[in-house]
Amino acid sequence: MSGSYQSGVCNIGPSEIAQRKKVAMAGFISAAIFGVLVSLSGSHSPVRFAIFLPLLIGSIGLIQARKKFCLAFGLLGVYNFGIVGRQERVVDEFARAADRKVANKIILQSLALAVVLTAAFVAL
Repeated sequence: MSGSYQSGVCNIGPSEIAQRKKVAMAGFISAAIFGVLVSLSGSHSPVRFAIFLPLLIGSIGLIQARKKFCLAFGLLGVYNFGIVGRQERVVDEFARAADRKVANKIILQSLALAVVLTAAFVAL
């Protein structure tokens, strides 16, 4: 994959990808800490389902980094291959539509991963 914008395929460069990896790590580390604390407390209450939020954050970051595609950028019609925080507008309507489609898929994939991981934790 080249280092430039490709509608529906790639809308972030190395700096933005690194940001998504940091978000993924933060989400999964937070989930792990929460999971350990809840497990040590012996709680089997509905509070165990709260692990879903950090797992969702981790899942979103992971999937965005792997796909080299930011879901928010896809929904907003922008891309960035330079300095973090400086986006350029996607001009072509068909390209924006393709980006929105990929962004929605990332949302669904992230939700599915977080639900599966949450269910696994709650079942333990």
